[in-house]
Amino acid sequence: MKLKIGLPKGSLQETTFKLFKNAGYNIKLLERSYVPVIDDPELEGLVIRAQEMARYVEDGILDMGITGYDWVLEQDAKVVELVRLRYGKVGFRGVKWVVAVPENSPIKTVDDLKGKKIATELVSFTKRFLKKRGINASVEFSWGATEVKPPLLADAIIEVTETGASLRANNLRIIDTILESETVLIANKNAWKDKWKKRKMENITILLKGALLAEEKVGLKMNVPKSRLKEVLKILPSLQTPTVSNLSDKDWLAIEVIIDEKTVRDIIPDLKRVGAQGIVEYPLNKVIP
Repeated sequence: MKLKIGLPKGSLQETTFKLFKNAGYNIKLLERSYVPVIDDPELEGLVIRAQEMARYVEDGILDMGITGYDWVLEQDAKVVELVRLRYGKVGFRGVKWVVAVPENSPIKTVDDLKGKKIATELVSFTKRFLKKRGINASVEFSWGATEVKPPLLADAIIEVTETGASLRANNLRIIDTILESETVLIANKNAWKDKWKKRKMENITILLKGALLAEEKVGLKMNVPKSRLKEVLKILPSLQTPTVSNLSDKDWLAIEVIIDEKTVRDIIPDLKRVGAQGIVEYPLNKVIP
């Protein structure tokens, strides 16, 4: 039996493949191919656009897939959400769909969009959003390069952004955020009811969550004099209680801990000052809480 999994093509592809590698799955994709080679005989993959993923999972063409929460909402897909995987094309973060207008536009709020023309790739969700707000506006599908359409081709755009840099580069001003999204792992409802497929999907979910958590963590190990143990432990913030073990020299201990990568540069000098020696920082592939 095989589990059919959809992997996102485009901006999320490289980060997704890296995440799967850290989770223990090596994925290779030949140029101009859409069928990846996965070093797990129980997995069968297909690389497609994230915008289409939810529909194929809902229809059962794929058992599971990775896409954006925004595209699940856009297609109003009836799928099982397994886990949110907070990462994007430029790093491990979420994205926002924002309303943007030219810097010199008189439009100040979403309510000012009444009677205006809006360009976006997120058409269905945008129409539902505006209807709920009682705003009558024209919403047109944008095939790309949405940022360059105002003011000639549209009064405003609704566009996805991670940093806002592209919008600013095109002299656009954000007036509101209509949706915050992140990457999600979804499953077909019937596949989720299958005992073997459900177990396989649960295993993948655990490993992907562990790989994503490891992106923010590092391992740290060091040798510490027994007499300075309390001082060292006060410095170390840890995911769990640090591992402390004896060395051949009875006056020394070995300590190993998992900590946030962003804190390492601040605490290593402090550890050195209280007597820690042989301090080693090392990367992690997976952290399973």
